[in-house]
Amino acid sequence: MERLPETIDADGLLLRRWRVEDAEALGRAIEENLEHLRPWMGWIAQEPLQVAARRDLIAEWEREWEAGGDSIIGVFREGAVLGSCGLHRRHGPSTLDIGYWIRVDFLRQGIATRVAATLTETALAVPGIDRVEIHHDRANERSAAVPRKLGYTFGGETPDEPEAPAEIGIDCTWWTTRAE
Repeated sequence: MERLPETIDADGLLLRRWRVEDAEALGRAIEENLEHLRPWMGWIAQEPLQVAARRDLIAEWEREWEAGGDSIIGVFREGAVLGSCGLHRRHGPSTLDIGYWIRVDFLRQGIATRVAATLTETALAVPGIDRVEIHHDRANERSAAVPRKLGYTFGGETPDEPEAPAEIGIDCTWWTTRAE
């Protein structure tokens, strides 16, 4: 599989893959936003990670990316960590799934929408990618606003095992295609 981009300019934001040397900055951003992230992010149950464990995790992300897999990306503005996002190969070889979270102190500034728009454009420029999806739990109305604003098509709801405390176990799928 072709590697996903390493760095992306997002209209004043820098989207770039996390590096091992970012472990402390990523850890601080997560720790400062634990209560904001806890309701919706199942992985938050593993936090806070020790710095060495976070370095190992980022090294694993690097290996996965080098092999043509997912790209786990930091969202930066003028060197500050605003959040994280990713392009994931979860739904077949021609589809990429976008995930994102933004620090609580940067909400309601359109950052998640700008990030998702940039990742959508980037994903659809990758040879062989024809579809981009965004998934969220039905209860996460803030996440639903992003694909709606971007003009994604609502693809329906399916039962899903809750992974985080606020989830109700109904996965909502939104999608767009190269043709659209």
